[in-house]
Amino acid sequence: MEFHLPPDNSGTGSVVDLVIAGGGPAALSAALYAARYGLGHIVLESWQPGGQAALTALIENYPGVPSVPGAKLSGIMRSQALEAGARFTTETVSSVEPLGEGFLVRTESASHTAKTLIIATGAAPAKLGVPGEDRYYGRGVSFCATCDAPFYRGRRVVVVGGGDSAVKEALHLSGVASGLVLVHRRDTLRAEPRLAQRLLDCPTCEVRWNSTLKAVTGDEQGVTGVDLETPSGLEHLDTDGVFLYVGTKPATGPFRGLVELDARGAVLTRNIVETSRPGVYAAGDVTSNGFRQVVTAASDGARAAWAAFEYLEDRRQN
Repeated sequence: MEFHLPPDNSGTGSVVDLVIAGGGPAALSAALYAARYGLGHIVLESWQPGGQAALTALIENYPGVPSVPGAKLSGIMRSQALEAGARFTTETVSSVEPLGEGFLVRTESASHTAKTLIIATGAAPAKLGVPGEDRYYGRGVSFCATCDAPFYRGRRVVVVGGGDSAVKEALHLSGVASGLVLVHRRDTLRAEPRLAQRLLDCPTCEVRWNSTLKAVTGDEQGVTGVDLETPSGLEHLDTDGVFLYVGTKPATGPFRGLVELDARGAVLTRNIVETSRPGVYAAGDVTSNGFRQVVTAASDGARAAWAAFEYLEDRRQN
């Protein structure tokens, strides 16, 4: 059974076997395998090639690769996909709708008709919603230590969170800041034990246990402090910068109504990458899969490309 797709009449897009939405490790892995499978495809990268992984100061747990800056590892992945024949364009998906036996993928500048789709748009840092968070964003409030650490050389910083991302970025910041306080709402860190111990052994780092950020304070120049809720009550802490790592929000806005999402907004999958709609697959941090690492995102991407290939082959043969 052959696919029947209406022609693309916009004059700005393409008709392909597969659209891969995203630019992180899941999308890059999917692009590599799509190219190797000979699928006509296009990768729609958004604002950040390499995704959140490219903003990670140091990746130490990717098998076979010694400790490497996230941007470097992402660059290697992208170069490998390009060498295999992957096609990239800088576009952000705005909507997707079923079209015949395929999908119409619209971006801010074009439209693409695809037989299959891989959603690998990742997740963006979540906000706490406390006073001052939005007001001082870019003026002392940051979600990216790798991007902004140089601005805090010899200064005081606060990191909020207790997972892998928070601890990794706190360790990165500790190399430039004069003092660092990590604020965590629990009494133990959720980060992997080796990372957690490195933070606890850091001579310029302090952990405020069982504490939460209540407000970010500042003046016309930017952040000057934070208000914390601690076991002993409300406490004000002077600081020059606040780095927030309190989870992520899946980037699934354009796909609502196309596939089933969970309460958090992540794409629900079965068999790791299959969504509720045939021909649509999901990979990496955008999914409801619990364990989110660069290595699992890359694995998801490979599986999703293989699943798309198998789906297309089945349609051609039946």
